[in-house]
Amino acid sequence: MSKLTAKQNIKAIVTAINAEETSLRARYPILKWQNGIAMVILLLSLCSFIGVATLYYVAAIPAWLCIVLVALITSIAHELEHDLLHKQYFSKHPLIHNFMMLTVWLMRPNTVNPWYRRKIHLHHHKVSGTSQDLEERLVGNGIQSPFLRAVVIADGLLGLLLNTKRFSKEIRGFKFLQVFNAGAPLATAYFAILYGVIAYYALQFVQPFEVPGWGVELLEVAELLMVVLILPNVIRSFSLNLVTSSMHYYGGVNNVLEQTHVITSRWFLPFQLFCFDFGRTHTIHHFVSNQPFYIRQMISKKIRPIMALHGVRFDDLQSLKHANQYR
Repeated sequence: MSKLTAKQNIKAIVTAINAEETSLRARYPILKWQNGIAMVILLLSLCSFIGVATLYYVAAIPAWLCIVLVALITSIAHELEHDLLHKQYFSKHPLIHNFMMLTVWLMRPNTVNPWYRRKIHLHHHKVSGTSQDLEERLVGNGIQSPFLRAVVIADGLLGLLLNTKRFSKEIRGFKFLQVFNAGAPLATAYFAILYGVIAYYALQFVQPFEVPGWGVELLEVAELLMVVLILPNVIRSFSLNLVTSSMHYYGGVNNVLEQTHVITSRWFLPFQLFCFDFGRTHTIHHFVSNQPFYIRQMISKKIRPIMALHGVRFDDLQSLKHANQYR
């Protein structure tokens, strides 16, 4: 580990990230078309999503393949949203920018709307590692109980309900209805369908019963949505929530060096697959936030050794035993 001060280490990492990005852009002039690249990625993702859903609808692919492919596609949509929160694309064209924001939300309806998320995400960068970091606490960061942590990671709505009392005491300005309403109408409909289908099959298991014709038609639509949209996002959000809540510290944080550790462990590889390698690249974002996700991915291999040299921890999974505290 470097013997430099924290400030010097941070500066060295930021300098290395910026230098690598500059070199990359010089080698590939096409990267200057940042808005265009983002729009192409968005449209390709959207068309792929619709295409996979259509293939399942016409019985050309099995349900499991549809679920896996859509989960992968929506993980890209999440990365686009992350960049949009920092206004990296079409910032001077609000109509296009907001169209992109709406599209990535439609593809990931189990989240709060991106306009509200921008507010808590930018706040996250200011208070990362503290009790005021609502964004990370909503996905399980800082929870000691493994059972409660698993519930929050798997089900954002149930996690919000279980933690409301604690958040109200510890997080300044927290209001349950503000967070809950930020998911309407998409997240509301998402969880209504998810819980509705689960309840239906649970009741059928306990006491089988017949449903009227309109009920059968409604169930068919719900089951279709479960395969092409809901279950893929269950996998995507579970993977992302597990990785991000594991790599962010909670407590004992004094600077950017101590906000996250990098996750490269092979045990996390299945989950990294469904969150676009988040665990190995997100720490870069904490040092340089105004950088497209694809550039972060392209430079990560060279930047990770530099971060390690300057004090960023790797695979500090022991922190999970201490509710993510930085020790």
